[in-house]
Amino acid sequence: MNWSIEHDAQTGEAYVAVTERGDWILRDPLTNKGTAFTLDERRALHLDGLVPPVFSTMAQQLARVYENYLGKPSSLERYIHLTSLQDRNEVLFFRLLTSHIEEMMPVVYTPTVGEACQQFSHIFRRPRGLYISYDQRDRIDEILRNQPRPPAVIVVTDGERILGLGDQGIGGMGIPTGKLSLYTACAGIPPELTMPITLDVGTDNETRLADPLYVGLRQRRIRGERYQEFVDQFVDAVMRVFPETVLQWEDFFKGNAITQLERFRDRLCTFNDDIQGTASVVVAGVYGALRMNGGALRDQRILLGGAGASAQGIAGLLVLALHDEGLSLDEARRRIATVDSRGLVTTARAEMEPFKATYARPVEELASYVCADRAHVTLEEAIDNFKPTMLIGTSGTPGLFSEAVVRAMARVNERPLVFPLSNPTSKAECTAAQAIEWSEGRAIVATGSPFPPVTFGGRTYRTGQGNNAFIFPGVGLGLWVGRVRRVTDAMFLDAARALASLVTDEDLAEGSVYPRLTRIRDCSHAVACAVIRRAVVEGHAEPVMLDDLEARVLRAMWQPEYRSVRYEPDRRQ
Repeated sequence: MNWSIEHDAQTGEAYVAVTERGDWILRDPLTNKGTAFTLDERRALHLDGLVPPVFSTMAQQLARVYENYLGKPSSLERYIHLTSLQDRNEVLFFRLLTSHIEEMMPVVYTPTVGEACQQFSHIFRRPRGLYISYDQRDRIDEILRNQPRPPAVIVVTDGERILGLGDQGIGGMGIPTGKLSLYTACAGIPPELTMPITLDVGTDNETRLADPLYVGLRQRRIRGERYQEFVDQFVDAVMRVFPETVLQWEDFFKGNAITQLERFRDRLCTFNDDIQGTASVVVAGVYGALRMNGGALRDQRILLGGAGASAQGIAGLLVLALHDEGLSLDEARRRIATVDSRGLVTTARAEMEPFKATYARPVEELASYVCADRAHVTLEEAIDNFKPTMLIGTSGTPGLFSEAVVRAMARVNERPLVFPLSNPTSKAECTAAQAIEWSEGRAIVATGSPFPPVTFGGRTYRTGQGNNAFIFPGVGLGLWVGRVRRVTDAMFLDAARALASLVTDEDLAEGSVYPRLTRIRDCSHAVACAVIRRAVVEGHAEPVMLDDLEARVLRAMWQPEYRSVRYEPDRRQ
């Protein structure tokens, strides 16, 4: 290892100790400061002449890279610019990102990251993270050990269900790299302790297979027993090589996502953000919305448009929240209904997945429904008859929340909750403007993708984005700092409550059920503390972790600031 973080014996100040000198320091994005190396550092590190002679402050560097950012003609070009900056200088990248978080979050992550995944093989510049192909299944331990440091967090994908865009094969690597950038920017996980991984098992995307520049395995996806054996080998290797690492599953196809979470959640510290993180941020939004309309959680009726992994996670966490409000589990489940591509899910269906069966409406209930065909109750008809107080979309079907659907919600509620959560923007069930206009300004709206403010009836509404970045970075931070051994759904419920507690009266007055992204580090800190407290209560972390908890978490949060770099050859291993 050529460098490490050390602390001055006299002052306690952190600095970067390097064991070699020369241009490698400029080529490593974790040590490079570019023109911000002091003149003394340049001389001691043998960097004289390798950078322009004038010393630049970070403020000057930020002005330069932001000027270049603004000059890019498209969101994809801005994404490439930021990625290239991260490849050169991690500290400067994260300072820029945190300084312009509201502006740049949609570029480094959804929606722009979706286009970046589609174009991955054409904009590929420098590898980041680890690529483990099915052909390398017998060498996974060896590949993991190529990482120079044990990571605090691994985000892994197999690229099959990227946002709402489907199978992108190896191009799915854009998701774990983007997620881990947010772990650092939003929660302060040190960048050197993050590891994105793509499991390349092929792709069924015809466009990718036909692309001569595609950089992944050019074959159909491995499925069935062979696929599961490969995933098992990967998890076993992670447990051997990095036994204390947090493992996050990301953008797996619905069946695989649910299977892997259930298969491994009791074996290591692991969670699925699409299932659990999405649920947590939605429940936080529900708590905020109820402050707007004065409702009580125990009185809510929820209709889910979509029945995939995200919907399953949302339903499960809402049941847990309703149960905490005093309802029995059966009563809580009866408050939830689902609509899929075949209409309202009912017990009349001959065969269905266990999740759908859990929330299927009884046939007897349909006897009182006013609808054209009880075998296919439409979304609008489900609203008129089930009378939900909140409508949550996870379908990935643009336009699912039509004008008729939103007006139906406004017909049965004074202040309906309408959450079109699918992303990227092109997959949203409706836009924020449509939800507000069609409800005549009465809907409480949260979206999965970012939308601009909406002006209606002389009032401007700031749309709250149900961005998982409010939850998963803080969860990861808490799991890492608290040395948590297992992840439970109760941790995500407490995370939701912690986030909701930071929604101010000003946020609500603006029409948003979430805080501004500029406060996201405060949100991550609160979520991390909530996770650790719950872990201790449940016996998944040691009680000592509660000592000086808030300060402990704050100290662990990395800041994008330059440290002095010192040549210390005696630290060579």
